[in-house]
Amino acid sequence: MSDKKNMENEVSFEEAMEQLEKIVEKLEEGDVPLEKAIDFFQDGMKLSKLCHDKLQKVEKQMDFILREDDQLEPFDIQGED
Repeated sequence: MSDKKNMENEVSFEEAMEQLEKIVEKLEEGDVPLEKAIDFFQDGMKLSKLCHDKLQKVEKQMDFILREDDQLEPFDIQGED
């Protein structure tokens, strides 16, 4: 895998999740040599962190909405009384 910055720009959340699922499947099969299992595990941890970071970024974006003057303001849902 490439360094984190390049990987984050190149891989979408969905692609990272798909890769992570494949790694988990391989590790669950249990017939992977130890050295390869360690490589899979390390790659899986990188993908997991990437997904977590992307989710945090989206969560922060969802905290704001654009106002009419293109300024960001906190998003606040108020129920009707």
